[in-house]
Amino acid sequence: MPVLPTSVYQAPFYLFNGHLQTIVPSQLRQSLRIQYTRERIDTPDQDFLDLDWAEVNSETLVILSHGLEGDSHRPYIKGMVQAVNKAGWDALAWNFRSCSGEPNNLLRSYHMGAVEDLDVVVRHALAKKPYRQVFLIGFSMGGNLTLNYLGNQQKEVPDQVQRAVVFSVPCHMKSACLQLARPANRLYMHRFLRSLHQKLQQKASRFTVDLAGYHLIRTFQEFDERYTAPFHGFKDADDYYEKCSSVQHLHKIRIPTLLVNAQNDPFLSKECFPVEQATRSPFFFLEMPEHGGHVGFSENFLKGHYYSERRAVEFLKGNV
Repeated sequence: MPVLPTSVYQAPFYLFNGHLQTIVPSQLRQSLRIQYTRERIDTPDQDFLDLDWAEVNSETLVILSHGLEGDSHRPYIKGMVQAVNKAGWDALAWNFRSCSGEPNNLLRSYHMGAVEDLDVVVRHALAKKPYRQVFLIGFSMGGNLTLNYLGNQQKEVPDQVQRAVVFSVPCHMKSACLQLARPANRLYMHRFLRSLHQKLQQKASRFTVDLAGYHLIRTFQEFDERYTAPFHGFKDADDYYEKCSSVQHLHKIRIPTLLVNAQNDPFLSKECFPVEQATRSPFFFLEMPEHGGHVGFSENFLKGHYYSERRAVEFLKGNV
């Protein structure tokens, strides 16, 4: 039953397609003044993670995971931090390895299945303060990571983790990569590949990284075959996609979890709308608004109102 048959979300009339609904909130949203307190923690493999806290002295903590090549200062993260603080909850926006403004220590970085880093963050937060409940919010890649954590690692998830909401998740990775390789998405691919190239150049100053012919890479599959898979112990790109696609673990989730994927999201393939899994699960809820783009969901762009923020707070408070 947890396929939600309708969504109340309506995009503003001036954002009339999925590309505008994706790009405008990402590039033109007014910056929010969030007062973070940064904390650096060590990982078991001698690396580090940078955490940004926004606390309101609550017994509830919301942990936010950003998307590919994002960070804790992206507009969608800061908007959600503001929303959960207004709801009376502490917020912790963590930065994936190499995403906090400083290169990480190792050749490896972050990837779609690096649930061990999310687990380190959750356990550190609980050790630092005895929160009564922890909620998880993830966007795009961070959403896939969150779903993997709750599904594939469900036996290790602390009891305090009680609800989760994720948005715009490419939960079937291979088909989503093929979707992004389409000509209509060339602008997004170019931006991602340029940003990833800059990080590889930083790593090449300390490690052996072959950057010859990087300009010939045009798709995520080519990038993942050459860099992501070998850097993180996968046989090849297909092995990476098979092992890290969260869609295969959704049926194992055991806490109320909401996935909101817009039907006009230019990043998502039809396989990223797991209707069957939601139909069979009492815990996994799927909402598929007609509009929203990728990590967009603006309700009133000029006033800074976003459906994703309103919906997340609503679901985390226990309302379906």
